[in-house]
Amino acid sequence: MTAQGITKPVHRPARPWFSSGPCAKRPGWSLEALQNALLGRSHRSQEGRARLGEVIDRSAKLLGVPEGWKVGIVPASDTGAVELLLWSLGGQAGHGVDVLAFETFSATWAKDLENELALEDVRVFSAPQGQLPNLAAIDWSRDVVLTWNGTTSGVCLPGLDSVPPRHDGLVLCDATSAAFAMDLPWERLDAVTWSWQKALGGEAAHGMVALSPRAVARLEEGAPRPLPKIFRLTKPAANPTPGRPAQLNEAIFKGDTINTPSMLCVEDALDGLKWAEAIGGLRALKQRVQNNFKTIQDWVAQRDWVEFLVKNPQERSCTSVCLEVTAPWFKDLCKEAQTKAIKAMTALLATEKAGYDVAAHRDSPPGLRIWCGATVDQPDIEALLPWLDWAFAEVAATLRHGQNSQDASS
Repeated sequence: MTAQGITKPVHRPARPWFSSGPCAKRPGWSLEALQNALLGRSHRSQEGRARLGEVIDRSAKLLGVPEGWKVGIVPASDTGAVELLLWSLGGQAGHGVDVLAFETFSATWAKDLENELALEDVRVFSAPQGQLPNLAAIDWSRDVVLTWNGTTSGVCLPGLDSVPPRHDGLVLCDATSAAFAMDLPWERLDAVTWSWQKALGGEAAHGMVALSPRAVARLEEGAPRPLPKIFRLTKPAANPTPGRPAQLNEAIFKGDTINTPSMLCVEDALDGLKWAEAIGGLRALKQRVQNNFKTIQDWVAQRDWVEFLVKNPQERSCTSVCLEVTAPWFKDLCKEAQTKAIKAMTALLATEKAGYDVAAHRDSPPGLRIWCGATVDQPDIEALLPWLDWAFAEVAATLRHGQNSQDASS
């Protein structure tokens, strides 16, 4: 079967999961990995706390979180973790906030700071999908809220020097599709969030926060507003002072979570962490990501119908890889028709069991998004790419046939 001279591929990915969240499970995963899950037991039991503490300790060690930082598990995935930081720290003690908004979630953080928290001194630096705002315009004497890697746009901060080594304000970093996949400048950040469902293929609904001593000190200055229970990281200080009415609730950072976690998900998170350690830690994870990304990079360079959405190579994400279709006939379509063409293309891939969930995020221009995190095997990326060529050619031929039929009838 051919379309525009492209033969239907025969070889399929062994694991055709390329969703950008929840992401592919680690290679070799099966339900057997969860057989020792602490089911039917309280997460506040000695054994439950121990496993939650193990997730915290292994995560901190694998990521290279500095000594003196506090790492904890919080509710509601990365969204909950970021919102917790915004509501707990945003606008505290009159601190102005600069926020970068260049993809769906970072734009949400900006809207929440402006509209929900109604902070008086917020500056939003925006950019269209596929671009970064002007980083030189940021005032690092203020608090800064940034997303390290834009999951929905495929834009990544260009390097560790994106944040200056010295800054007077706090830097709050959403790192959910960067953690466990690329380097983070921990010594230049103050509070970092991520989730279990991204780079290590964990299950949803659990977020994590890492707090520097500076962030902890700010929290202990007291909450700037009433907070719901699931956002509270502090408790009244045993010996309060005018500048320190609260103290960090240390139990949260030892496995005593604010709300009830899924011990099934905890077991799965531990499985992912142990796998990462066994293959060589963060260095090995990053190498797998780079190998996956280079495979797509080389493929795009040889195609005339697809390009990276992000034009600056230094700003391209190596995990959530976003592509746009550049074929003239596709560009001539209205956005609605482009979206339908992409849906038809991805439906073909799913029907053939060649690739699942590779459409661009709904807020991005119609195109493709392929997760290249470490839990994805490079041979599966290699096997997917010919199917993309074939599915695109199939959709192009179908649309062209429909146009020809319409022309003939008229």
